[in-house]
Amino acid sequence: MDNNKRIPGGNELLNPADLIKNKLGVFYGAKAADLGCGGAGYFALEAAQVVGPEGIVYAVDILKSALSNVETRAQLLGLKNIRSIWSNLEKFGATNINNDVLDFALLINILFQNKNQLEILKEAARMLKKGGKLLVIDWQVGRFPIGPKPEDKISPEKIVEMARTINLTVEQQFEAGQFHYGVVLIK
Repeated sequence: MDNNKRIPGGNELLNPADLIKNKLGVFYGAKAADLGCGGAGYFALEAAQVVGPEGIVYAVDILKSALSNVETRAQLLGLKNIRSIWSNLEKFGATNINNDVLDFALLINILFQNKNQLEILKEAARMLKKGGKLLVIDWQVGRFPIGPKPEDKISPEKIVEMARTINLTVEQQFEAGQFHYGVVLIK
């Protein structure tokens, strides 16, 4: 067995450019936040390129090492519009972003990892302006050769149900690659 064989992580199985531009509709000059950006920052970095120098992207994570990695990658790419923010998304109001300021927020492969999923959705919604959009991408329910255990996954129906309790409406649901689904919610 080849121990050096790399198994791709969830965000490597997704197409950030397509999801950010075509599914979410991020535009030049927008304010966006990648909530739980991870160390690779795939989505934060892609969003920073789309919003351009007139926009801003907040890379938010609970791991300071992840934020440091994203900052380094942003510098290497010449992106000056990324701001890293350390936060626990499970605590409402903890993220150092004002209420009602974001055009877009992203929760990519985050909800399955956390127990307080509703609190995370509330925190994302708090930062979105009226009409702002939240993209949730998570693992499809079922057994697959990669990804989290089936009992750790969250169904799109559960996300929609939680979103409705906090007055978010569903714009669209879709397959986001071979192992993921996506839901776009509007505040």
